[in-house]
Amino acid sequence: MFFDKIVRPALYRLSHHDPELVHERTIGVLARLGKVAPRGALRVDDPVSVLGLRFPNRVGLAAGMDKNGRALPAWAALGFGFVEVGTVTRLAQPGNPKPRLFTLPASDAIINRMGFNNDGAEALAAKLALDGKPGVPLGISIGKSKVTPLEDAVEDYRFSLRTLYPYADYFAINVSSPNTPGLRQLQDRTALAELLGELRSTSLELAGGGSPAPVLVKVAPDLTDGALAELLEVALEHGVAGIIATNTTLAREGIAPAESGLAGQAGGLSGRPLTTRAAEVVRFVHDHTGGSLPIIGVGGITGPDDAVRLVDAGASLVQLYTGFALHGPGLVRRVSRGLAARR
Repeated sequence: MFFDKIVRPALYRLSHHDPELVHERTIGVLARLGKVAPRGALRVDDPVSVLGLRFPNRVGLAAGMDKNGRALPAWAALGFGFVEVGTVTRLAQPGNPKPRLFTLPASDAIINRMGFNNDGAEALAAKLALDGKPGVPLGISIGKSKVTPLEDAVEDYRFSLRTLYPYADYFAINVSSPNTPGLRQLQDRTALAELLGELRSTSLELAGGGSPAPVLVKVAPDLTDGALAELLEVALEHGVAGIIATNTTLAREGIAPAESGLAGQAGGLSGRPLTTRAAEVVRFVHDHTGGSLPIIGVGGITGPDDAVRLVDAGASLVQLYTGFALHGPGLVRRVSRGLAARR
């Protein structure tokens, strides 16, 4: 409540009510604090082994919060059990025109059309080589550069995979963001099969005979059951290690009447309106694969009960984004405690 009533309103006043400026300033502060904060100081220990990796707890930071890995030590200090950076693309790109980020506090939601704004795969690799990893498992989300034609998308992803391979504990293949034109077409069977086949081959080559870094696919919540089932079949055929469910949605159900004027903003909706759909997708993935694919559940977690619901639906791990942005770092500990008590 302190964060909701005091801290967040102050942050927005100081940033002229510009959500993106709030985000940038927050990352800047965390980047500085992370250099002196003790790692894991606020962490709830609830270890679990998933994807061949050991996680100190099941609560991770979703991609999009720290695209360029600027504040990695801070996330571990705040109690996250793993961190996913990105989405990063082969080419540095500014993203979509501003304004492109909108908060809907009455709906407990965010609409964004950021468009993969990031410094590029080589810049992230250089930063990780210099500063090291965060002390918890590190996932890297990779996507297609906006200027790259769809027919050249495979090489775009392969470049990022090769460049960042030495630093990632797992890779998330983002083919489901609604904010890069045409990207979701890569979820179709033929395109996805080609992409995953090449990435699997590249990952095995880079592993040099060892165990390759796990490759996961992040899926959209807007897929029909039939389309999702087809995607899962392709994923299984090509040795995908897991599924991240879900990305943001193009649907607008769940927006409070007082914020209906923002419903027309283009972009992906995240937060409370996704709570039910995220759990449905997680359950579908779990049931359709017979539990053979680990799932990272993400979407609409604003309290421990939401995370427990995703785990009950079949998720092995969960991630926070909108709930963390709107309700502050205390959410990490509350969710971690809720999941630990659930065991």
